[in-house]
Amino acid sequence: MTVTVYGAGLAGCEAALWLAERGVAVELWEQKPVKFSPAHKSPDFAELICSNSLKAERPDSASGLLKCEMRLLGSHLLPIAERVRVAAGGALAVDRDAFAAAVTKAVESSPNITLHRAEATKIDERAPLLIATGPLTEGALAGAIADLTGGERLSFFDAVAPIVTAESLDRTKVFAASRYGRGAADYLNCPFNKAEYEAFHAALVAAERAPLHDVDRLTVYEGCMPIEVMAARGTDTIRFGPLRPVGLKDPATGHRPWANVQLRAENREGTLYNLVGFQTNLKWGEQQRVFRMIPGLARAEFVRYGVLHRNTFLNSPAVLTPQLCLKEHPNVFFAGQITGFEGYMESAACGLLAARQLLARLRGRTLPPPPPQTMCGALVAYITAPNRDFQPMGANMGILPRNEAVEAVRDKRERYTLLSQTAQAAMRQWAAEI
Repeated sequence: MTVTVYGAGLAGCEAALWLAERGVAVELWEQKPVKFSPAHKSPDFAELICSNSLKAERPDSASGLLKCEMRLLGSHLLPIAERVRVAAGGALAVDRDAFAAAVTKAVESSPNITLHRAEATKIDERAPLLIATGPLTEGALAGAIADLTGGERLSFFDAVAPIVTAESLDRTKVFAASRYGRGAADYLNCPFNKAEYEAFHAALVAAERAPLHDVDRLTVYEGCMPIEVMAARGTDTIRFGPLRPVGLKDPATGHRPWANVQLRAENREGTLYNLVGFQTNLKWGEQQRVFRMIPGLARAEFVRYGVLHRNTFLNSPAVLTPQLCLKEHPNVFFAGQITGFEGYMESAACGLLAARQLLARLRGRTLPPPPPQTMCGALVAYITAPNRDFQPMGANMGILPRNEAVEAVRDKRERYTLLSQTAQAAMRQWAAEI
């Protein structure tokens, strides 16, 4: 049995490793380093572009539940992430370079995976093909996908946050703490008073943005909103969003800050920090000017500025089946963010789901999608249900179905725990079917 996989991102690597482990010969195509997208820099696989956080680990959180389900599905990337993690409170964050290197080594070491370091340009429907080339798919392959789907694609814009050096931070103004004192003090916090915040907000809203090309208007995915776009919605929008000060106390004043910027470690050495929630499309000079108004960042050294790049997604409700193959071309499967699964772990999970569906097809079976009470099943249902206003979706408790037993639980944490337990039990049973 032979399968072709296009793309060695998180979804493609999960799928290739899972299939190879089960004796399937995998032909894996990856265009790097022959060709790079505008956002990719490393020749390694599973490169993390935006944040280095893979989000929460608690089983009663949406992201934590997704990870539980991925373990039941046989994830290869989660154990790698846990080996190269960096401190991030209750979240699983990784050293992105170490993570990509380890995933690359795992793929290159697999005897059942044959690598092709070249750009894929054609779609051959005669044999099973899994396309996991991500939301930056372009060129001839994008054209081939458009031909198959009748041009049913959607374009959004995704933003990346800046990274600064730890040694350039003013430690007299920055303090280490996690919200509500949960776990270790893994985040650095930059506290604003009211006057500082209002000056910063005014400068942010007025700052000059980088020009956009080949679009007439900006359509931004809500889950990765540029900070300046969010700030323009109102004076307090970001103060109740990424700059929320809840659960924190400034040791210099003994009070909660008026607003607060959190910095998260980018590497295990703690020499680089990411500005959490500060995805942006400001011009680089403007980023330096405005972001240095953040308390503690007056002399910040930027090793990466934020950028905005176009993401392209399938109109999955119109073209995909719950088995993650095209309705009119059942040999062509899709996985990852190109389907509308939004997020790193969501993308990897989608790769696992597509791999299972593909293996079932090879064995002459049609595998039902995961049960809707699982996070994976709820995401599949979301991207394949009729939806005229389709946008990508990440894991969240709101998409899980409720019943009377769940609704009767008043406490939110207890309700989420019940949903998580139900989901894991359902996934355990579904995962055993193949």
